[in-house]
Amino acid sequence: MEYNSLFLSRTSFGDPRNLGKILTREEAKMLLDDWVKNEKLKVHMKQVGHLMKVFATLKGFDDLTVQKWYLAGLLHDADWDQWPEQHCKRIIGELEAREIDPEVIRAIASHGPRYFGVEPEHEIDKMLYAFDELSGFVHAYSLMRPEGYTGMEVKGVKKRLKDKTFAAQVSREDIADASSRAGIPVEELIQFVISNQGAADLG
Repeated sequence: MEYNSLFLSRTSFGDPRNLGKILTREEAKMLLDDWVKNEKLKVHMKQVGHLMKVFATLKGFDDLTVQKWYLAGLLHDADWDQWPEQHCKRIIGELEAREIDPEVIRAIASHGPRYFGVEPEHEIDKMLYAFDELSGFVHAYSLMRPEGYTGMEVKGVKKRLKDKTFAAQVSREDIADASSRAGIPVEELIQFVISNQGAADLG
């Protein structure tokens, strides 16, 4: 698949009149279960949603904002399983039809700028981009360790990042780019993922 085939060709998403409107957790779970049949992908989406929620909570954001961050993380890959050739377009269209907060929709639209052609501008955009690839990479590393996340160190993750044959589908370029855009060193992002991802609710 050519990257530019996923270009969204727009930079405006959702309706500003829908600010503050989000799916309930039950509605989001129903959408996730309906659209995503691949259990590994579900795990990834739930882990990214968890990281987004924890980060927003630690920033001291109000409950609505925390839920928006969680929702963006949880649903960012919702259309990848069944409609990879329409990745992002399908979930964006669904959330716009449901009149969801445009900040959630834009974050999803910008979680892969070189694929979708949308630049991460706001903090929620940048952190979703930052956690996406890194979350999957750290999870892959945890699966090869008998103790999983327990005792995992940043240096171990960085060593694996240098090994291009390990989790080869994970873009090191995107991880570095996302770190730069977020203004957070890769080492700090890795430590955040190590410290928090293991506690994600995968149910």
